[in-house]
Amino acid sequence: MQRIPGQGWLVLLGGGEFSFGETLAADRVWIERAPPGPIGFVPAASDSADYGQHFAAYLAEAFGRDTETIPIYRSRDARRGKNAERVAAVAAVYLGGGVPDHLLEALADSPAEAALRQKLEQGGVVVAIAAAAQCLGQAVRSIFGAKLVQGLAWLPGGVIETNFDPGHDRRLRKLLESPGVTWGLGLPAGSAVLFGPAGELEVVGTAFLLEGADADLRVLREGSTPS
Repeated sequence: MQRIPGQGWLVLLGGGEFSFGETLAADRVWIERAPPGPIGFVPAASDSADYGQHFAAYLAEAFGRDTETIPIYRSRDARRGKNAERVAAVAAVYLGGGVPDHLLEALADSPAEAALRQKLEQGGVVVAIAAAAQCLGQAVRSIFGAKLVQGLAWLPGGVIETNFDPGHDRRLRKLLESPGVTWGLGLPAGSAVLFGPAGELEVVGTAFLLEGADADLRVLREGSTPS
């Protein structure tokens, strides 16, 4: 497994309702890596203003952290220089879940995405949950006819299946049939994988690695040091 280079941490969350505490353990781990300052919330995948408000209340109550919504809902928002500046200014950026197509349409090849990449390069923290985590792979499943479309390719050769059930891995195996894809990561709700600098990798909960469409699932557990 690999990610685009940088000195920061890229955090993939498998899903879960933060309002019910389902992501608390995973959130605690990435919050510890975030420097002081507000957490930037990007709602592009959901197109919901309420999501950001609820997330801000959760982070304030659980961790005493302030949240700033970075108003990227459409591609025109991601092209605005002010929003790229907001991405650069916050302590960490959290890409909320929703619909993969919405996030890809808004962020792909935009100044905002470039700012996110730069944050990761320079030692910052970028977090993506559920649909947003899927979009960081080489390919992602569209909601329109379940066709496979190009992802943001922050994980060269990799694909992500969130809310993953290892007893039903057909969708992950289908993703591995995409051109150029060599590995896939299944993330159950509440789990997380943190990609750090210099190849560091940390698992919260349990994740599943698939290295080939016909290979067996490999279990990655919390506290292990997967290669």
